[in-house]
Amino acid sequence: MVKEMIASLRIFRERQKLKDIPILEASYVVIDTELTGLDEKRDSIISLGAIRMKGGRIYPGDYLYRIIKPERVLTKESILIHGLTPQELESGMDIEKAIADLENFIGDEIIVGHCVSIDIAFINRQIKKSFRRTLRNPVIDTWLIYENLNKRFPSERCFSQMADNLYDASRCFGIPVENAHNALIDAFITAQFFQRLLPLLMRSGIERITELLRIGDPFRGGDRFRNPEIQNL
Repeated sequence: MVKEMIASLRIFRERQKLKDIPILEASYVVIDTELTGLDEKRDSIISLGAIRMKGGRIYPGDYLYRIIKPERVLTKESILIHGLTPQELESGMDIEKAIADLENFIGDEIIVGHCVSIDIAFINRQIKKSFRRTLRNPVIDTWLIYENLNKRFPSERCFSQMADNLYDASRCFGIPVENAHNALIDAFITAQFFQRLLPLLMRSGIERITELLRIGDPFRGGDRFRNPEIQNL
């Protein structure tokens, strides 16, 4: 019990230090999942993608991608969205091993994603089921940042008419969108989208992780499903 308390205190102190880091010096892991559906009780993860960033620099070679054997039968609709066939998934990795790999890849870094609370909900459900714990990293949602910057810069070209999904918003910033609904590709698109938002955050006076979490933490109140896009299947 004492060891657990000491470990928890150490983690808390490390996170407090992390939150004081300038956003252009912080390290991030951008994630995405593909799911059989959005029902947290019935549906499951079928692929995971993650890519590392440091400030505004993306490291395309430092990534994780896992295809996972599904825990439920896929619908035709979900196959059409994510493009993974039952044959591909049948030879996929066991979910417990894939989740452990993701958790190790993330480490203590800040997690970034688009409508990321959905991904986190499914990931944490599996981590809790397999290992009796959950991710406790700081989490930033690029949708919430985009929504906030839209109010701050309404005359900017990419904010004058707010897009309702990641792909349209990304195209406005000149980000190529191809082979969408692949977990690794979507993580890379999200990383580029976050990269484009960083200079606007600096212009608006948001320079440190503490300030970024105030506008981008999806678990700091609010409805995590309020974004109408459902692209994370």
